[in-house]
Amino acid sequence: MLNAVIIADGAFPVHKVPLGYLDKADVIVCCDGSAESLLNSGKIPDAIVGDMDSISNELKIRFSDRIFVEDNQETNDLTKAVGWCHNSGYNDITILGATGKREDHTIGNISLLAEYSRFINVKMVTDTGIILPFHKSCRLKTFPGQQISIFSIDPETEITSAGLRYPLVRRKLKNWWEATLNEAVGDEAELLFDGGPIMVFLIHR
Repeated sequence: MLNAVIIADGAFPVHKVPLGYLDKADVIVCCDGSAESLLNSGKIPDAIVGDMDSISNELKIRFSDRIFVEDNQETNDLTKAVGWCHNSGYNDITILGATGKREDHTIGNISLLAEYSRFINVKMVTDTGIILPFHKSCRLKTFPGQQISIFSIDPETEITSAGLRYPLVRRKLKNWWEATLNEAVGDEAELLFDGGPIMVFLIHR
């Protein structure tokens, strides 16, 4: 399966894990203004998607052959880039640069993973960890002592865990803080639930 990396216009990554995904990408797609940050890192975008309201005229001219204007104001540039990847046959997507700078953008971008994961394989990688969306029970590769936080989109979803220091037993997460800062005890953790979706954050080694 071909994989795409989308660079959102948040804080450009500096950690070796997100940069590793960038190095191995089959295609690099920039959300509008993130093209300049990518160029500053020494890489060139394969596509630039968005409403082009935060990209210089110089870059518009330089990359006119790979700019895809999508000016629908009902979606943000990240959603436009995900749609472009999906329509272009890239269904394994890693999102970088979606956090940092503005907290409202960060929260919105993370919440969108629940929507994207209905039709593509997607994850968000930051300088501190990986955020994974799930719509059904899942197994996670972990390492002993790895910090894990779990967030439920639907507060009525019951979650049971295995392999965590602080077990969840048919727990309904009524607020986002309730299952944060848990910890893996071995090489695998399991989350059992119906409903969802849920978000899982795993800190880098």
